[in-house]
Amino acid sequence: MAGDRHGNAVVVEKSDRVTTVILDRPDVRNAVDPDTASKLVAAFTEFEADGGADVAVFWGAHGAFCAGGDLKHLAASGADVWLNQLSYPRLGYAGTPPGPLGPSRLELSKPVIAAVSGAAVAGGMELALWCDMRVMEESAFFGVYCRRWGVPLIDGGTVRLPRLVGMGRAMDIILTGRKVTAAEAYRIGLCERVVADGTARQAAEELAHAIQRFPQECVRADRASAYRQHGLALRDAMRQEYEGGLAALRREGIAGAGRFAQGAGRHGDYGNI
Repeated sequence: MAGDRHGNAVVVEKSDRVTTVILDRPDVRNAVDPDTASKLVAAFTEFEADGGADVAVFWGAHGAFCAGGDLKHLAASGADVWLNQLSYPRLGYAGTPPGPLGPSRLELSKPVIAAVSGAAVAGGMELALWCDMRVMEESAFFGVYCRRWGVPLIDGGTVRLPRLVGMGRAMDIILTGRKVTAAEAYRIGLCERVVADGTARQAAEELAHAIQRFPQECVRADRASAYRQHGLALRDAMRQEYEGGLAALRREGIAGAGRFAQGAGRHGDYGNI
Protein backbone atom coordinates (compact mmCIF):
# COMPACT_ATOMS: atom_id res chain seq x y z
CA MET A 1 0.00 0.00 0.00
CA ALA A 2 1.13 3.51 -0.80
CA GLY A 3 0.84 5.89 2.14
CA ASP A 4 0.30 9.62 2.59
CA ARG A 5 0.19 11.49 5.90
CA HIS A 6 -2.12 14.41 6.56
CA GLY A 7 -0.02 15.49 9.54
CA ASN A 8 0.42 13.05 12.41
CA ALA A 9 -3.25 12.32 13.09
CA VAL A 10 -4.54 11.08 9.72
CA VAL A 11 -2.87 8.63 7.36
CA VAL A 12 -4.08 7.69 3.88
CA GLU A 13 -3.08 4.43 2.22
CA LYS A 14 -4.05 3.20 -1.23
CA SER A 15 -4.24 -0.29 -2.72
CA ASP A 16 -5.48 -0.61 -6.29
CA ARG A 17 -8.73 1.40 -6.35
CA VAL A 18 -9.35 1.26 -2.59
CA THR A 19 -8.35 4.14 -0.27
CA THR A 20 -7.97 3.57 3.47
CA VAL A 21 -8.24 6.63 5.73
CA ILE A 22 -6.70 5.98 9.13
CA LEU A 23 -7.21 7.90 12.38
CA ASP A 24 -3.93 7.76 14.28
CA ARG A 25 -4.07 9.53 17.67
CA PRO A 26 -3.34 6.69 20.08
CA ASP A 27 -2.82 8.92 23.11
CA VAL A 28 -6.52 9.94 23.04
CA ARG A 29 -8.03 6.75 21.56
CA ASN A 30 -8.36 8.53 18.21
CA ALA A 31 -10.49 11.34 19.59
CA VAL A 32 -10.85 14.19 17.10
CA ASP A 33 -9.81 17.79 17.67
CA PRO A 34 -10.43 20.60 15.12
CA ASP A 35 -7.09 20.07 13.38
CA THR A 36 -7.77 16.36 12.98
CA ALA A 37 -11.29 17.12 11.74
CA SER A 38 -9.84 19.34 9.02
CA LYS A 39 -7.41 16.60 8.01
CA LEU A 40 -10.22 14.06 7.77
CA VAL A 41 -12.17 16.43 5.53
CA ALA A 42 -9.09 16.85 3.33
CA ALA A 43 -8.54 13.09 3.12
CA PHE A 44 -12.12 12.29 2.10
CA THR A 45 -12.34 15.26 -0.25
CA GLU A 46 -9.21 14.01 -2.00
CA PHE A 47 -10.72 10.51 -2.18
CA GLU A 48 -13.84 11.94 -3.81
CA ALA A 49 -11.76 13.78 -6.41
CA ASP A 50 -9.40 10.85 -7.10
CA GLY A 51 -10.34 9.24 -10.40
CA GLY A 52 -8.28 6.21 -9.46
CA ALA A 53 -10.23 5.49 -6.24
CA ASP A 54 -13.67 3.87 -6.07
CA VAL A 55 -14.23 2.80 -2.45
CA ALA A 56 -12.83 4.05 0.88
CA VAL A 57 -12.30 2.31 4.20
CA PHE A 58 -12.32 4.40 7.40
CA TRP A 59 -10.34 2.79 10.23
CA GLY A 60 -8.97 3.80 13.61
CA ALA A 61 -5.49 2.48 14.44
CA HIS A 62 -4.28 1.08 17.76
CA GLY A 63 -7.45 -0.80 18.68
CA ALA A 64 -9.99 2.03 18.77
CA PHE A 65 -12.11 3.45 15.98
CA CYS A 66 -12.74 6.85 17.57
CA ALA A 67 -13.57 7.99 21.11
CA GLY A 68 -15.46 11.02 19.77
CA GLY A 69 -14.49 14.64 20.12
CA ASP A 70 -11.40 15.54 22.10
CA LEU A 71 -13.16 16.83 25.22
CA LYS A 72 -9.98 18.15 26.80
CA HIS A 73 -9.49 20.35 23.75
CA LEU A 74 -13.16 21.40 23.86
CA ALA A 75 -12.89 22.31 27.54
CA ALA A 76 -9.80 24.42 26.89
CA SER A 77 -10.89 26.13 23.67
CA GLY A 78 -14.68 26.49 23.81
CA ALA A 79 -17.37 25.57 21.30
CA ASP A 80 -16.77 28.38 18.81
CA VAL A 81 -13.39 26.97 17.82
CA TRP A 82 -15.06 23.65 17.00
CA LEU A 83 -18.07 24.99 15.17
CA ASN A 84 -16.41 27.61 12.97
CA GLN A 85 -13.19 26.02 11.81
CA LEU A 86 -14.24 24.11 8.68
CA SER A 87 -15.70 25.01 5.31
CA TYR A 88 -17.04 22.81 2.55
CA PRO A 89 -16.72 24.40 -0.89
CA ARG A 90 -19.11 22.01 -2.65
CA LEU A 91 -19.47 18.67 -0.87
CA GLY A 92 -21.37 19.69 2.26
CA TYR A 93 -25.09 19.81 2.87
CA ALA A 94 -26.36 23.17 1.70
CA GLY A 95 -27.31 25.59 4.44
CA THR A 96 -25.71 23.73 7.34
CA PRO A 97 -22.56 24.49 9.30
CA PRO A 98 -19.68 22.01 9.20
CA GLY A 99 -19.54 18.93 11.35
CA PRO A 100 -17.25 19.41 14.37
CA LEU A 101 -15.65 16.00 13.80
CA GLY A 102 -14.98 16.66 10.13
CA PRO A 103 -16.56 14.62 7.34
CA SER A 104 -19.98 13.97 8.88
CA ARG A 105 -21.71 16.42 6.50
CA LEU A 106 -19.76 15.57 3.37
CA GLU A 107 -21.88 14.20 0.55
CA LEU A 108 -19.68 11.81 -1.40
CA SER A 109 -20.58 10.02 -4.61
CA LYS A 110 -18.55 6.94 -3.64
CA PRO A 111 -19.05 4.39 -0.84
CA VAL A 112 -17.16 4.46 2.47
CA ILE A 113 -16.93 1.44 4.78
CA ALA A 114 -16.21 1.86 8.50
CA ALA A 115 -13.83 -0.73 9.98
CA VAL A 116 -14.62 -0.58 13.69
CA SER A 117 -12.25 -1.83 16.37
CA GLY A 118 -12.77 -1.11 20.06
CA ALA A 119 -14.66 2.06 20.92
CA ALA A 120 -16.73 3.99 18.40
CA VAL A 121 -18.51 6.25 20.87
CA ALA A 122 -20.10 9.70 20.95
CA GLY A 123 -18.88 11.50 17.82
CA GLY A 124 -16.93 8.39 16.89
CA MET A 125 -20.22 6.54 16.56
CA GLU A 126 -21.52 9.40 14.43
CA LEU A 127 -18.55 9.09 12.09
CA ALA A 128 -19.25 5.37 11.73
CA LEU A 129 -22.92 6.15 11.01
CA TRP A 130 -21.82 8.55 8.26
CA CYS A 131 -20.27 5.61 6.42
CA ASP A 132 -22.32 3.44 4.07
CA MET A 133 -21.56 0.20 5.92
CA ARG A 134 -19.99 -0.84 9.20
CA VAL A 135 -17.74 -3.86 9.80
CA MET A 136 -17.29 -4.39 13.55
CA GLU A 137 -14.93 -6.60 15.49
CA GLU A 138 -16.51 -8.86 18.09
CA SER A 139 -15.31 -6.73 21.01
CA ALA A 140 -16.09 -3.38 19.34
CA PHE A 141 -18.92 -1.21 20.63
CA PHE A 142 -20.97 1.90 20.04
CA GLY A 143 -22.51 4.28 22.55
CA VAL A 144 -23.60 7.87 23.08
CA TYR A 145 -21.05 8.26 25.85
CA CYS A 146 -21.15 12.05 25.49
CA ARG A 147 -24.52 11.81 27.27
CA ARG A 148 -22.55 11.78 30.54
CA TRP A 149 -20.99 15.20 29.90
CA GLY A 150 -23.83 17.21 28.37
CA VAL A 151 -22.28 17.14 24.91
CA PRO A 152 -25.00 16.68 22.25
CA LEU A 153 -24.92 14.74 19.02
CA ILE A 154 -24.26 17.28 16.27
CA ASP A 155 -22.45 15.13 13.68
CA GLY A 156 -25.59 13.44 12.37
CA GLY A 157 -26.25 10.90 15.12
CA THR A 158 -29.85 11.93 15.80
CA VAL A 159 -30.58 11.82 12.06
CA ARG A 160 -28.82 8.68 10.85
CA LEU A 161 -29.36 6.43 13.86
CA PRO A 162 -33.21 6.47 13.67
CA ARG A 163 -33.03 5.85 9.94
CA LEU A 164 -30.87 2.79 10.50
CA VAL A 165 -32.51 1.16 13.50
CA GLY A 166 -35.91 2.85 13.94
CA MET A 167 -37.01 5.56 16.35
CA GLY A 168 -37.64 3.43 19.45
CA ARG A 169 -34.26 1.71 19.36
CA ALA A 170 -32.56 5.00 18.54
CA MET A 171 -34.16 6.66 21.56
CA ASP A 172 -33.03 3.81 23.79
CA ILE A 173 -29.44 4.27 22.62
CA ILE A 174 -29.45 8.09 22.51
CA LEU A 175 -31.20 8.82 25.80
CA THR A 176 -29.47 6.21 27.96
CA GLY A 177 -25.94 6.60 26.61
CA ARG A 178 -25.44 2.88 27.16
CA LYS A 179 -22.95 0.55 25.53
CA VAL A 180 -24.07 -1.19 22.32
CA THR A 181 -22.06 -4.32 21.64
CA ALA A 182 -21.19 -5.59 18.17
CA ALA A 183 -23.62 -8.48 18.64
CA GLU A 184 -26.49 -6.11 19.40
CA ALA A 185 -25.46 -3.73 16.64
CA TYR A 186 -25.63 -6.57 14.13
CA ARG A 187 -28.99 -7.75 15.46
CA ILE A 188 -30.65 -4.33 15.15
CA GLY A 189 -29.07 -3.33 11.83
CA LEU A 190 -26.49 -0.90 13.20
CA CYS A 191 -23.68 -2.84 11.55
CA GLU A 192 -23.62 -5.19 8.59
CA ARG A 193 -20.81 -7.60 9.49
CA VAL A 194 -19.11 -8.80 12.66
CA VAL A 195 -15.60 -10.22 12.38
CA ALA A 196 -12.91 -11.56 14.69
CA ASP A 197 -10.93 -9.10 16.78
CA GLY A 198 -7.99 -7.64 14.92
CA THR A 199 -9.51 -8.22 11.46
CA ALA A 200 -11.91 -5.30 10.87
CA ARG A 201 -9.58 -3.43 8.56
CA GLN A 202 -8.75 -6.51 6.51
CA ALA A 203 -12.41 -7.52 6.23
CA ALA A 204 -13.50 -4.01 5.27
CA GLU A 205 -10.76 -3.72 2.65
CA GLU A 206 -11.71 -7.10 1.18
CA LEU A 207 -15.29 -5.90 0.96
CA ALA A 208 -14.13 -2.65 -0.64
CA HIS A 209 -12.10 -4.53 -3.26
CA ALA A 210 -15.14 -6.71 -4.04
CA ILE A 211 -17.27 -3.60 -4.62
CA GLN A 212 -14.69 -1.81 -6.74
CA ARG A 213 -14.63 -4.73 -9.21
CA PHE A 214 -18.11 -3.80 -10.46
CA PRO A 215 -18.91 -1.12 -13.08
CA GLN A 216 -18.80 1.96 -10.87
CA GLU A 217 -21.26 4.27 -12.57
CA CYS A 218 -24.01 1.77 -11.84
CA VAL A 219 -22.82 1.32 -8.24
CA ARG A 220 -22.91 5.07 -7.68
CA ALA A 221 -26.28 5.57 -9.36
CA ASP A 222 -27.93 2.92 -7.17
CA ARG A 223 -26.23 4.25 -4.04
CA ALA A 224 -27.31 7.83 -4.80
CA SER A 225 -30.91 6.79 -5.40
CA ALA A 226 -31.07 4.87 -2.13
CA TYR A 227 -29.95 7.97 -0.20
CA ARG A 228 -31.92 10.59 -2.12
CA GLN A 229 -35.27 8.83 -1.85
CA HIS A 230 -35.53 9.82 1.84
CA GLY A 231 -38.53 12.08 2.29
CA LEU A 232 -39.76 11.78 -1.30
CA ALA A 233 -43.19 10.60 -2.35
CA LEU A 234 -43.09 7.15 -3.94
CA ARG A 235 -43.72 8.47 -7.44
CA ASP A 236 -40.97 11.09 -7.14
CA ALA A 237 -38.52 8.54 -5.74
CA MET A 238 -39.27 6.09 -8.53
CA ARG A 239 -38.82 8.80 -11.15
CA GLN A 240 -35.49 9.79 -9.61
CA GLU A 241 -34.32 6.16 -9.58
CA TYR A 242 -35.33 5.76 -13.22
CA GLU A 243 -33.55 8.87 -14.41
CA GLY A 244 -30.30 8.09 -12.61
CA GLY A 245 -30.42 4.42 -13.52
CA LEU A 246 -31.18 5.10 -17.17
CA ALA A 247 -28.06 7.23 -17.51
CA ALA A 248 -25.93 4.47 -15.97
CA LEU A 249 -27.60 1.84 -18.15
CA ARG A 250 -26.75 3.73 -21.29
CA ARG A 251 -23.12 4.30 -20.31
CA GLU A 252 -22.37 0.93 -18.66
CA GLY A 253 -25.28 -1.47 -18.70
CA ILE A 254 -25.57 -2.02 -22.43
CA ALA A 255 -21.87 -2.88 -22.67
CA GLY A 256 -22.25 -5.18 -19.67
CA ALA A 257 -25.19 -6.93 -21.29
CA GLY A 258 -22.97 -7.50 -24.31
CA ARG A 259 -20.30 -9.14 -22.15
CA PHE A 260 -22.98 -11.36 -20.63
CA ALA A 261 -24.25 -12.33 -24.06
CA GLN A 262 -20.72 -13.32 -25.04
CA GLY A 263 -20.44 -15.71 -22.10
CA ALA A 264 -19.01 -13.68 -19.21
CA GLY A 265 -20.24 -14.82 -15.80
CA ARG A 266 -21.42 -18.26 -16.81
CA HIS A 267 -21.71 -20.98 -14.18
CA GLY A 268 -21.41 -18.40 -11.40
CA ASP A 269 -17.88 -17.35 -12.39
CA TYR A 270 -17.64 -13.58 -12.03
CA GLY A 271 -13.87 -13.36 -12.18
CA ASN A 272 -14.06 -11.98 -15.70
CA ILE A 273 -16.77 -9.36 -15.33
